[in-house]
Parts: sequence; C-alpha cells; structure tokens
Amino acid sequence: MDISQPKLTPKILWLMTISSGLVVANNYYNQPLLGLMAKDFNVSESQISGITMFTQIGYACGLFFLIPLGDMFRRKKIILIDFIFIISSLLAMAVSPSVKLLLPISFIIGFTSVIPQLFIPMAATLAAPEDKSKAVGFVMSGLLLGILGSRVISGYIGDILGWREMYFIAAILMGIVYIFIYVNLSEIYPQFKGNYKNLMLSLVKLFKSDPSLRFAALRGGLSFASLSAFWTPLVFHLEENFHLSKGTASNIAGKFGLVGAFGALAAALMGKVIYKFNKNTILIFTALMIIISWIIFYYGGYTYIGLTIGIILIDIGVQSTQITNQSIIFSNHPEAENRVNTIYMTSYFIGGSMGTFISAYAFEMYNWAGVVGVGGLFALIMLVFHLILMKK
Repeated sequence: MDISQPKLTPKILWLMTISSGLVVANNYYNQPLLGLMAKDFNVSESQISGITMFTQIGYACGLFFLIPLGDMFRRKKIILIDFIFIISSLLAMAVSPSVKLLLPISFIIGFTSVIPQLFIPMAATLAAPEDKSKAVGFVMSGLLLGILGSRVISGYIGDILGWREMYFIAAILMGIVYIFIYVNLSEIYPQFKGNYKNLMLSLVKLFKSDPSLRFAALRGGLSFASLSAFWTPLVFHLEENFHLSKGTASNIAGKFGLVGAFGALAAALMGKVIYKFNKNTILIFTALMIIISWIIFYYGGYTYIGLTIGIILIDIGVQSTQITNQSIIFSNHPEAENRVNTIYMTSYFIGGSMGTFISAYAFEMYNWAGVVGVGGLFALIMLVFHLILMKK
C-alpha cells in the first residue's frame, strides 16, 4: 500500500539539522582530549591516536551495516533504538579503566553515531525537487558545525573538568535529543521490498553499475583522509612545537574548531548555488583549495595565523567537495538515497581512518613536516584521479 510521505517543514528540517550536529559530535570529542588521555593512561601519542582511528572505522562500519536499513524499515524506529546504544557507549567511555577498553568502546560510539547519515537522505527525500540540494546543504551545515563545535567544547571541558566528564555530558545531551526526536520527528516509510541480504547485495549492484558513484566515493575518501591527517595530530603539534601544556594544547586545539565554521557556511552556500555551475569544475577548485591549505600549513604551520588560514581553506575545500559529491549521487538515485549515501560515506570514513593512522605515525617519525607530506599527498592524489576520471 502506498503511504504518502510527510513534507519537509522548517521545524523538521531544524530538528534534523541540530540533532545531526549533536550526534556527530560524539565522534570528535576525543581529538582535543587525546593528550589528556595519553597522560591519564601513561601511553604514547601513537597508541592513544588509535581511539580516533577506531571511532572512524566504527563509523564506517555503522554506515555500511546500519544506514541501508533506512530504505527497508521505518527510520524513526531505527533512530530511537540506536540512541539507546549511543548513550550506553558514551557512559562506558566515561568510566573505562584502561586504554584497551577505550578502543572497542570508541568503535561502538562511531558505529552507533551514524544517525546524521539517515537525516541527510531523509531531507533529500522529503524536500521538493528544486529544494533537495538546499535541504541537504542545510543539514550538512548543522553536521559540520557539530564536528567543529565538538572540538571547541571538548577542548574546553577537558581543560577545566577532565576528559571523562566530557563523555558524561555527551550522554546527557543524547538523552535530551532522544526526547525531542521521539516527540517531534515524522515517520518515514521505506520503499525497498525484500530482505536484508538483498538489501546489502543491492549495494554491490549500485557500486558496480554507476561510475559516478564510484568516483564520488573515491574523491570523498581522499578528501577526508587529508582533513583527518590535519586534525588528529594537531594537539601533539601544539604541545611539541608551540611548547604548550597538555591541557592548554587541548583547549587551543578545540578553539581552532571555531575557525572551521567557515566550512559549515560553505556547505550551506554550496547547497544553494551548486546547480548553477559545472560540478567537475567545482571539484577541481575544491581540490586545489585543499592542496593550497597544505602549502600554507608547511610554511605557516608553526604560527597561529598560518594554522588559522590553512584551517579555513581546508575546511571549505573538503566540505564543498562533500556537498558536490552528495548532490551528484542523490540526483542519480532518488529511490535508493540511503544506500548510495552508505557507499559514499563508508568510503569517506575509511579514508578518514587512513588519514588518522598514517598521520599519527608520520608525526611521531617526522614531526609536522611528515603530517604535511601525508595530508598534501592525499589531496594531490584526489586531484589527479578526478582529472583522469572526469573524462570518462
């Protein structure tokens, strides 16, 4: 039986946008807190960086195994059940007695905190055809502000109260969001007919049949690898090369997140104007912007102003790439938006975990120059592949 879907009202759009920001923040609270965690457990920088990597791998797995369910089951029900696991994992993080437990708990936090990737295609589904890119850009701007704000908040709270307290506060926030979603979110009914096995097999079919989806996934993964290569070792860079204490470095690393708000503004703007320009041309410019940011990090990365300018450019470049990629894949597959978003975002966060892993070791071996080399190389590879593949 055909069940009409609700319309995307401003109230629902704002609810999805704010909820996306607050939920995705769970994945990024750890970055400014790594120095404090390393001190608390008396472990090395590369060992504690595994927390960020496990969170990103968990997020990628959650995207792959959970998000396709949005095409098969009622989305509000999925979201509310998932919130129970989010809150439980955040509380477990706050009371964990060892690094060995932090790693699997971080994986679970990432695995469950994928709700924004249900909201983004939901916005595209419910919006009028002419407003799809605008709606996606609006929800994405909330998600990005959540990522950036999480670093500011966790850096400040970590410095004042401690890293465990940050996770207790996060659990409380998730309880509040749960209530708002339970009361206000409209139910979205699925379109896919079949079992979970067929649902997952359809991911393979989509990936094989659509080169534009494969190319978008590759660009997204490489762009996020470049961005993650910067943010993960930043707190250690501030400690070692700016001679700051762990608490102060954590606080300042968080405040740099405010600078990245330009990326969120770029996402909202890109959603409004993207249809006016050739997408291949946009992607060339965004890749060049990311490369230029790494050149600035190389020459100016030992000054606050150099880091600030570089952060503005890399965030605008990466988030504009993201919006352009998602605009391409959603317009090609309106009947399978959750599944194509799964493919894209899984690649995106696999790239992020690669950037985190490699840059952590690059910093340990070659200091800031190693980080710049890793991040710049990911951006350069993205540009080269795009120039080659856009002709096909």
